[in-house]
Amino acid sequence: MEYAAAKSSICRQCGRSFTPFAPKPGLKLRTAEEPPAPETSSSIFGKLEDFWKRQTNCVIECFECKRKQQVSGAATSTICPSCSAHIDLRDYKITSGFSRSIRTRGNVYLSGKGDLGSSSVVCQSALIEGRLRGNLQCDTATINYSGKMPGRISARLVVVDRKADVHCFRTIRAEQIEIKGRMSGEIIAQSVTVYRKGCLEADVTARAISVEKGGIFSGQLAIGQANLAQAELISQQQAPALRRTEPGFQDAVARPLPAT
Repeated sequence: MEYAAAKSSICRQCGRSFTPFAPKPGLKLRTAEEPPAPETSSSIFGKLEDFWKRQTNCVIECFECKRKQQVSGAATSTICPSCSAHIDLRDYKITSGFSRSIRTRGNVYLSGKGDLGSSSVVCQSALIEGRLRGNLQCDTATINYSGKMPGRISARLVVVDRKADVHCFRTIRAEQIEIKGRMSGEIIAQSVTVYRKGCLEADVTARAISVEKGGIFSGQLAIGQANLAQAELISQQQAPALRRTEPGFQDAVARPLPAT
């Protein structure tokens, strides 16, 4: 006897293959068919994001000649029409140890398990959730990391997130720094803002500083030229040529003021 749904069989006497009898007309064969996998929300969002990128344009600047041009949001690279330099537009996600140099007009995401030790990283914006040991230069840097950070950051805007508790070994240079979490180290900036529930323990050299109600700032404060380091401002204050008998604005600029 053979299975009713069998399409072929082998004779037990001569070993030849043959087709058994046809199944009855009323017999229905059941086949296991896997239903198609439903599309997840992430894939749908990814498709929408790709579609939106294709519909939008962005303005990027050449690394070499600083010429600006407009490119598609879905482009991964382009060529400068002025100097023919190659411009990388890709986004980078770092989830492990990484030590190669990066120069892109895209974004860099350093995940919690990432370790960025590159000597030079240049990008449009960076989200730091892992360990930064290299040099980062970007337009906007968001720090959401708890621990010691031996890397160096230079940016137009640096944001310390509410969940961050970072200790920076090297000087942070930026035009504007916003403290929403906890940060310690040394800062040179144009303006510094400590928000409610934020805590800044650092030596600050800036043109202006603002501490909201509920925020904490402790350390040395020098209100003056942001392009000078703290030691340079102190040495200028001690120089006899800079001392005046009449109080003026320059005296207030050169004198570091301790603040708690």
